[in-house]
Amino acid sequence: MDTKLDPSRDDLPLMANTSHILVKHYVLDLDVDFESQIIEGTIVLFFESGKKQSGSTKEPCRSESNEACRFRMPEPCHSPVTDTRTFSSKTRSNDFTICGKGEKDTSGKDGNHDNREQASGISSSKYCCDTGNHGSEDFLLVLDCCDLSVLKVEEVDVAAVPGIEKLTRSPKLTVVSEELRNQIVCELVTLPADRWREQLDYYARCSQAPGCGELLFDTDTWSLQIRKTGAQTATDFPHAIRIRYSTKPQGRSVTWTSDQSGRPCVYTMGSPINNRALFPCQEPPVAMSTWQATVRAAASFVVLMSGENSAKPTQLREGCSSWHYYVTMPMPASTFTIAVGSWTEMKPETCSSNDLAAERSLSPSEADFRYVGICGHMEYPCRFQNPSATIQEIIPHRVFAPLCLKGACQETLLQLVPPCLSAAHRVLGTHPFSRLDILIVPGNFPSLGMASPHIIFLSQSVLTGNSHLCGTRLCHEVAHAWFGLAIGARDWTEEWLSEGFATHLEDVFWAKAQQLDPHEAQEQQELKACLRWCRLQDEVRNSPEEMQVLRNLLVPCLVSAGIMYWNIQQRLNQRFWLGSLNTLQRPNKEKTGHVSDSGSSVVKHGLNPEKVFMQVHYLKGYFLLRFLAQRLGDDTYFAFLRKFVHTFHGQLILSQDFLQMLLENIPEEKRLELSVENIFRDWLESSGIPQPLQRERQAGAECGLARQVSVEVEKWIRMNRRPRKRKRRETEEVFEKLLPDQLVLLLEHLLEQKTLNPRTLQSLERAYRLTQQDAEVRHRWCELIIKHKYTKAYKDVERFLQEDQVSFIFQQMGILLMLSPDCPVHLLTQGPRSLTSSSSQILKHFPKIFKK
Repeated sequence: MDTKLDPSRDDLPLMANTSHILVKHYVLDLDVDFESQIIEGTIVLFFESGKKQSGSTKEPCRSESNEACRFRMPEPCHSPVTDTRTFSSKTRSNDFTICGKGEKDTSGKDGNHDNREQASGISSSKYCCDTGNHGSEDFLLVLDCCDLSVLKVEEVDVAAVPGIEKLTRSPKLTVVSEELRNQIVCELVTLPADRWREQLDYYARCSQAPGCGELLFDTDTWSLQIRKTGAQTATDFPHAIRIRYSTKPQGRSVTWTSDQSGRPCVYTMGSPINNRALFPCQEPPVAMSTWQATVRAAASFVVLMSGENSAKPTQLREGCSSWHYYVTMPMPASTFTIAVGSWTEMKPETCSSNDLAAERSLSPSEADFRYVGICGHMEYPCRFQNPSATIQEIIPHRVFAPLCLKGACQETLLQLVPPCLSAAHRVLGTHPFSRLDILIVPGNFPSLGMASPHIIFLSQSVLTGNSHLCGTRLCHEVAHAWFGLAIGARDWTEEWLSEGFATHLEDVFWAKAQQLDPHEAQEQQELKACLRWCRLQDEVRNSPEEMQVLRNLLVPCLVSAGIMYWNIQQRLNQRFWLGSLNTLQRPNKEKTGHVSDSGSSVVKHGLNPEKVFMQVHYLKGYFLLRFLAQRLGDDTYFAFLRKFVHTFHGQLILSQDFLQMLLENIPEEKRLELSVENIFRDWLESSGIPQPLQRERQAGAECGLARQVSVEVEKWIRMNRRPRKRKRRETEEVFEKLLPDQLVLLLEHLLEQKTLNPRTLQSLERAYRLTQQDAEVRHRWCELIIKHKYTKAYKDVERFLQEDQVSFIFQQMGILLMLSPDCPVHLLTQGPRSLTSSSSQILKHFPKIFKK
């Protein structure tokens, strides 16, 4: 890589040399062991050489310290010609058998393994790339990798697969060479879309083929580096390699925890380092690939994954099951998601005929009927080319959760999925994905939701209260199927292309799902805009200007929902005068998103923990899209949006792709002096609140629902000012029933009051039954409790910490705890696995804090 990296900084390196060689397909063969908290097995990578085949592909081996790199020396390849008759399709390249407790890495109890030392029977010797043994001339494959124990890397002899000669020009394979094996892989990865089933079968069989020579490899903090002696270009490098590896319990891409029923489980999520601690991969979004995976676990566990098929378990032997998933739509490796646990499928008590019709609408024969050459993306079996898929309003879906949440799921979530899916189809058209799983994840999940291909994670927090929070969050995640997954950002600096769209569309989808009339829908959306305006002002007041620019935000992550609890630290700074935020370095505009000749790059501040709590990309992106919809009119805007989705699905885009197409597709009289340059200047490249938005909010009248809240706020202020003993002639205040978003706005206003007495707070809770409301409302209630030291309600804060966004709130509550010198430091540094048990300890320190 061209740029020297300091691992102690908050920049995230993307090391993969994607300009030289690209992974087209991954085949994973993994075992999940909950006892050791390790996932281990093999991954086979099928490559296509990149466009750059000049001398730049001959990369000398480099290290951060500029010292000679050391690689493990492979054993020589002794099988230039393989007799395919001896190959069995049942041969498994992975001899890790967790269920049967087979061979395992014993190099360290924590899963660490020094790949310069002998292990697993592989000989080890030191290899210096400056010795002149072609080291400085060999092509170096660099993969993004972190927190993994890599045990072995080998070339796969794809020519040993029976029947593989069909992919070559030779009727019979006699002399097998590196060139022939690479030719086979090139033919395989370029098979036409209508042969996708055959292609997947070949991938699976090739992944099980024997190895034909180990490859040199080395790992550092952020990468796995692989070379083959004598392979001087990416074209010469083996196009199919197998990596045997295991994850580490502390790996940052994988969360080992327990579900709400106390059963062990593991899941992956959009951590800052994405999936590189789950498997070696190419992280940059340009590395679009497909995948298939076989995952084995104890028979009591259910394996859910990003896959087009609704996998069912295959019994391997007593106590062990295997699950297989596949994806044929190329997507970045960062979108891959897996969750293994004792999940129970939640089914509605009754199934409507409409739901059954929707599930039957796509038969296998119809799924294979596709038009080729219509779409602008790389070729794959596309639903937008399938007439049956275009009219399918409700795609097949399943809901999973721990058994203890069955009642809550049936009361709330199950009933919302069909109308939300149908609403999304009415707005945007064809669902990009053929099916959907929805999983209620464990309580330590640090967000309200996350969308990945074919699967959505939802927090347990959305199940409490009425259906409003669950419905809006589900709509947000469903919107990511189009914006964030089917259409991705080519540059991670432009996260608004995912989150801004999902935030804007959640209101539109939810209004249609509720079947609101146009006036009701407009009122609800205006109320949402009022709440988001308050949040944006809050964020702008309490965050560095450098972090408020949409195109400078480099947050590489899976498409995750907006964290509903925006930066509490910022709010507390404003309300409790707890001090200023730590200042952050301004991202280097010249280097932001910079890609080297090899394709590697650095994501500025990608590992900065405070970046997670920023919502600028959600809020400013939302207001930009709302501004455009208002200027053009809803009919014109959403007609364009459907056209845009049809044009760009399956592709990566930049902001200018969207804006240029928008302005080209609207009449001149509706542009009203809009231009790409003006929008970039006012909305995307400036800090603070955009001038057009300021003018709109200053000129706009308060919506009816917000005015109703203002009236109620005045009532509470009057009540709070009354003396404890009231005159007999004074009338009791009568408070109106409020919608959930109105309650949030009411509590926001009351949080601005300097003092609220305990009597007022008690009446407030009783009037609206705040402890029974959704998590958005209860979050503000907890803020009021903390601010006004309302000790009688500390149990409500404890419940909130234990049940709702535990890890997120714990991090933020650390700000309060740090005010108390009596607070033990270890409370502030515990990991998410111990959060629930420590929440009661947190509450013990509240009285000490308030005495200060």
